Amino acid sequence: MRTAYPILLLVAVLSAPAAFAETISCPDLAQAVQVGACPSEEELRYTYTGYCSDNARMYDMKDDVCSSFGNYRTLKNVVLWESSDGAFSGYLSCDLEASTVKAAPVATLAIARKGNMTRVVCTYGDGVTLSLRTKQSCRAEGDGTCPGNPAGCRASCQ
Repeated sequence: MRTAYPILLLVAVLSAPAAFAETISCPDLAQAVQVGACPSEEELRYTYTGYCSDNARMYDMKDDVCSSFGNYRTLKNVVLWESSDGAFSGYLSCDLEASTVKAAPVATLAIARKGNMTRVVCTYGDGVTLSLRTKQSCRAEGDGTCPGNPAGCRASCQ
């Protein structure tokens, strides 16, 4: 009597999900898009009053944000930007001109893991940072520094 083990083994191997590594590169900011609108000065002043009111500060001990409108404005005067494919995103200062953001060269790539979430963080000039969040396990290819070489800012994720 012939056994069906070779056929069962072949079916099991073919139906098992393959573990493929995905290469992720830092996006080119020339193609990045601003997703929303920056808050107006009036909106910032209105939300400053609510956020930094006496009642709010009783629950939040971060006095540095509410010590001046300038500190609050620095924290809250931001808008969401995304890479052209929407994979990377980050909140960038509205004080930066769009042309400055789009011209910022990639400087570093870092991997941060917290719980079951991994962040691939790409840092550019002028304090611009975009991140990709994934449940995959990622590692930087190389040392993570890549001035003048966007192709060198890559991570391998699986």
